[in-house]
Amino acid sequence: MDLFRIGFITFGAVDVIDVAVVSFVFYKLLSLMKGTRSAQIAIGLVLVFVASLLSFWFQLDAVMWMFSNLATVGFIVLVIVFQPELRSALARIGHSRLVRMFFDIEELRKIDEIIKATTRLAELKYGGLLVLERNVGLKNIIETGEPLKSQLSAELLVTLFTPYTPLHDGAVIIRAELIEAAACTLPMTKQPRYMQLYGMRHKAGIGVTEESDAIAVIISEETGEISLAAAGVLYRNVEKLAVKDQLIKLMS
Repeated sequence: MDLFRIGFITFGAVDVIDVAVVSFVFYKLLSLMKGTRSAQIAIGLVLVFVASLLSFWFQLDAVMWMFSNLATVGFIVLVIVFQPELRSALARIGHSRLVRMFFDIEELRKIDEIIKATTRLAELKYGGLLVLERNVGLKNIIETGEPLKSQLSAELLVTLFTPYTPLHDGAVIIRAELIEAAACTLPMTKQPRYMQLYGMRHKAGIGVTEESDAIAVIISEETGEISLAAAGVLYRNVEKLAVKDQLIKLMS
């Protein structure tokens, strides 16, 4: 349906949406460039665009030839020049709520950080116990340790479990993308089959999953083995390459 007509030009509802989308894209690009050196480059590109329009308007053949040849490589040049802004824009798109409705990017990032830390701890044979909070809150356990509320990172996890550091003994509680607390005390398992076969770290990891829907990642100090615990069941000595898939499976 046409909204209005000017001579041979028609402007309908689809055209309104088209213009709105293009305007929004340009607005976002200009917002990203504001305060950067790319803003000056963008002004220069606008002037070049105006000059090219004038050349076509006045039929300046030589200038039109120059701009036509520049256009063939212009896209590649723009990608190179605006690489930092494009990277930033894609990162923002990836973290937008709309995208996260379909892909839980933060959840995957969290798992990647945990896997990196777990692998490193296993290589160093540093004992570790990570508890991933899910639907059942672990406030009572968090209160037994030292509150951190730090952004989750593999480097910080490895540092926390480095032997002889103040917070290396006990469990780290992870809630969403934050390390809530370290050096936490966990309940021990009450299952006889685990009581005699495993050390305190494994018993605690199993125990917390018996009383909640949390998942525990356990790194043995003696062997460097990685184990997972969920719903009161211990998955012992998981291969390093399979830890991520197993963890995603348990969390889903």
